[in-house]
Amino acid sequence: MSSGSGDVGRGEVGDAGETAPGPAAGPVRTEGDGPGDAGDGAAAAARYGTRAEQRGWYWYDWANSAFFSTVITVFGGRYLTALAREAADAAGFVHPLGIPVRAGSLYPYAISVSAVFQVALMPIVGAVADRTGRRRALLAWTTFVGAAATVGFGLVSGSAYVLGGLLFLAASVAFACAIVVYNSFLPDIAAPDERDKVSSRGWAFGYLGGGILLVANLVLFQLAEGGRLPFGAGVAAQVSIASAGIWWALFTIIPLRALHDRPPAHGAAPAGSALTAGFRQLGATLGKLRLAPVTLLFLAAYLLYNDGIQTVIAQSSVYADEELGLPASVAIVAVLLVQFIAMVGAWLLGVLAERFGAKLVVLASLVVWIGVLAYAFFMPAGQPGQFYLLAALIGLVLGGSQALSRSLFSHMTPRGREAEYFSLYEISDKGTSWLGSLLFGLALQFTGSYRASIISLLIFFVLGFILLARTNVRTAVAEAGNPAPARL
Repeated sequence: MSSGSGDVGRGEVGDAGETAPGPAAGPVRTEGDGPGDAGDGAAAAARYGTRAEQRGWYWYDWANSAFFSTVITVFGGRYLTALAREAADAAGFVHPLGIPVRAGSLYPYAISVSAVFQVALMPIVGAVADRTGRRRALLAWTTFVGAAATVGFGLVSGSAYVLGGLLFLAASVAFACAIVVYNSFLPDIAAPDERDKVSSRGWAFGYLGGGILLVANLVLFQLAEGGRLPFGAGVAAQVSIASAGIWWALFTIIPLRALHDRPPAHGAAPAGSALTAGFRQLGATLGKLRLAPVTLLFLAAYLLYNDGIQTVIAQSSVYADEELGLPASVAIVAVLLVQFIAMVGAWLLGVLAERFGAKLVVLASLVVWIGVLAYAFFMPAGQPGQFYLLAALIGLVLGGSQALSRSLFSHMTPRGREAEYFSLYEISDKGTSWLGSLLFGLALQFTGSYRASIISLLIFFVLGFILLARTNVRTAVAEAGNPAPARL
């Protein structure tokens, strides 16, 4: 995995993993699983999964990262805004449903509406996945709907901003729901002691895949923008967006062939009542979560520091432009630096977690994030080299802090409710992602300084650090009724 080549995940899981049951039965965790059984390789294979299943799981990170890196990070907002400006009136407004909206505001509004739908649908998808046990089918449906909507978004042209916005909305919501189902496989395919390693490798592999497609699309865009292709930059953006959907769909075939469904722990719901049963199970899960205060404390910590991470990523290009006076080309190179260094960082922090425990490594990464903000605050303007160094530091801790947070939380998910719990985990990301941007905007409004805005984000990392330090992870694992790994 560290090399991103075909030797992904080779040999580290243990040769006994090859003897697990085939796709018809699927590996099943039993209620009697406990830490004392860890030395039994055949039993571990039966409870969790094979190396082939883990390798297949990695490929979904490779597949879906193309949507985030190419569409969300670079081309989606620019292209939807261009569609809206093409349809705008003389005052620069479009009028969806008769509501006047400034063309430049359409994309931020689309992101906000998308977050609302994600928060509403992710728990339902998670509950249905757990209640029916048909995670592969749900992963396929959410992926192919999202990929088709992405390709459709890339084919929209002219002034059809409403269609473009609806397709972008559908793709974003499907992407979020697919991530919930994808993450819920982790507790089933990796034993407790190898979960940090498996999660980190998946994250690293995803950065590699997303980065490769992004580089190709940026080269295409720059060639078109420079007049060296028979079509312009607008068509290049369309091709780039559509390519992300095609990439996402094609590479998802690999994990769909490798992953196995597990029988639901609480009995399968009949097909006609799966949605109703999913709602009932979601209500029961929310009720039980109140009895798991340490797990709630972890979610609060993750909510804070991850919101800080997302805000730094979202505002870094604005900071480079408005405060540091750097050209757009510097921001593009910085995005690529983050993408590829994050691949190495995710792998490296996964290795460190094997030795020191995931919680300690995440805490150390938050200290680095605090240093990143301090460095950005004091950074002189007009120095691209220093901004590249900042991007490298961000990349070093970005993937690792997120991958290890995912593996830590996987230990806190009760058997049979993995997808539901991961939907709540994703909600703590999507549902509160406006907090950091709000604080950033308020600091700018009252001080007029982007430096004050960037340093204001310290509160998210400091409070997140304090709450995570106070989280007794072993107690949270015991609350979920799971065996604990040797290191947490």
